[in-house]
Amino acid sequence: MKAKILIPLIALGLIVVMVVYFLINPSYEKSLEAKYYYETGNYEKAYELANEAFSMDVYNRMASTIMAQSKTSLKYVKYVQQAKKYMQQINDIAAKQSISDADRAKIKLMSEVMVDSYVKLAPSVITDKALVQEAAQYHKSFEKLLEKVNR
Repeated sequence: MKAKILIPLIALGLIVVMVVYFLINPSYEKSLEAKYYYETGNYEKAYELANEAFSMDVYNRMASTIMAQSKTSLKYVKYVQQAKKYMQQINDIAAKQSISDADRAKIKLMSEVMVDSYVKLAPSVITDKALVQEAAQYHKSFEKLLEKVNR
C-alpha cells in the first residue's frame, strides 16, 4: 500500500526538481526567452538569445533547436525581402514606355537569382507556414517572369 503512494510521490518530486532546474538555469531561461521571440516572429533576437544559451550549455537541446529554426526562418525572411526589392525594380522597369534589351537582361538576371535562391531554402515542420507560403508565391512569380523573358 505504501509503495502505491511512495512511487508516485517520488515521481512527482523528480518532476518538480526538473521543472525548478529548468526555470532557474540561466541557459534554459535564455532558451525560453528565445522561444518567445521565435514565436512572435523576431527571428534575429531569437537566434541571438538561443546562441547565448547554447554557449552557456552545449547540451541545451532547446537552444540548439531554436537556433537552427531561427536561422532557417531568417533565410526565408531575407528571401522575401529580396524578392520584394526585385519586384519593385521590375515594376519600375515595366512602367516604362518601352523595355530595352538591357532591361530585359536585368529582369532575367534578377529572376534567375531568385529562382536559384529558392532552391536553397528548406523549411522545417515548425517554420512559419505564412512565411514559407509567401516565399513560394514569389518563387512562382519569378519563374513566370523568367519564362516570359526567355521567349
